[in-house]
Amino acid sequence: MRNRDTLALAAGALRVQSRRTLLIVLATAIGVAAVLLLTALGDGARHYVIDEFSSLGTRLIVIIPGRNETVGGPPPLLGETPRSLTLADAAAAARHPLIGRVAPVMIGEAPVSTPSGLEREVMILGSTNEIIGLRHLELAQGRGLPAIPPDRAAPACVLGDKLKRELFGTGPALGSWVRIGDRRFRVVGLFAPVGTSLGDNLDDLAIIPVASAQQIFDREALFRILTEPRGTVDIDAAAEALKQVIAARHEGEQDVTVITQDSVLKTFDRILTVLTLAVAGISAISLFVAGILVMNVMLVAVAQRRAEIGLLKALGATLADIRNLFLLEAVLLCLGGGAAGTIVGYGGTLLVRVLYPKFPAAVPAWGLAAGLATAFVAGLVFGVGPARRAARLDPVEALAKR
Repeated sequence: MRNRDTLALAAGALRVQSRRTLLIVLATAIGVAAVLLLTALGDGARHYVIDEFSSLGTRLIVIIPGRNETVGGPPPLLGETPRSLTLADAAAAARHPLIGRVAPVMIGEAPVSTPSGLEREVMILGSTNEIIGLRHLELAQGRGLPAIPPDRAAPACVLGDKLKRELFGTGPALGSWVRIGDRRFRVVGLFAPVGTSLGDNLDDLAIIPVASAQQIFDREALFRILTEPRGTVDIDAAAEALKQVIAARHEGEQDVTVITQDSVLKTFDRILTVLTLAVAGISAISLFVAGILVMNVMLVAVAQRRAEIGLLKALGATLADIRNLFLLEAVLLCLGGGAAGTIVGYGGTLLVRVLYPKFPAAVPAWGLAAGLATAFVAGLVFGVGPARRAARLDPVEALAKR
């Protein structure tokens, strides 16, 4: 039997049993679409997180108060630690020859109000002018914080874009006075719109000198110290140097955690890649369920088409011809479902991008290859049994039971 004849017979059989064909194609399409959509979401989440961290710069080094050994868990975001980070720690880090820029950070919430009576409770970030370069922030108007020693307070602030609009509308804000907590500050700069970064809305905050923040919040402990290696200094060498600097100030104790931006990126990349592969594998199980459906339907088809099989054998079809005919039907069913699932999967991914423009959902090439390959293999594997049963039928017996 020629290949063209085999293909024509297989396609004809699928057209005759249109309901059965559509059922199997639907089951396979759901499986393939699930693989594509979930891999797109997983890979999109990986790129989103990496892009968010990369926007901070890959040479950022963060000093966090507390260690696993001293607090009995991961480094705390907020709360008690054995020894707090101070401005003196930040100054010691800035003096090290391997370290370039240093920005102590203090965070709290306080009301920001204008003389006209408008008020808004927002996040207040106390730092130095170095924070602008370290966090890759951009000024729309004015200048950054004054270049004064970190331990000096100053009545100057820089407002985020949303906070400026909420307090001043479309009117001018530069040079105006605002009250933060119980102190007055002059607006010396306005940030360009940034949006949300790592869960923080950078458009809805005010940045003031860190010493002023210590006065407003009545505490000296720092939330973080952000640093950056000098020039082309190796980031790991700089991180190790920072550990030694802080340990020397803390009576030899390694009671801080030093995180490099590069290591965070690599860790998230590994974790999210594994999660993407895991959800893709779970969704691929549905394709094997569809394969079992293919096998059951093909077994029923063999029983219903015994006369056809007997006639083909009587006309000279070989065992291989019959086996290939039923295998081809199974593969065509799964590939048809794969094609339909691909359309649905890409359509779903496009919908996600329309609804969430900032989320980089996209089907990776390996996701498409994996989905279609799994559909093909499922059709091939689960079509073997029915195909072999059809090939072993005795032609005389098959024709006798028409």
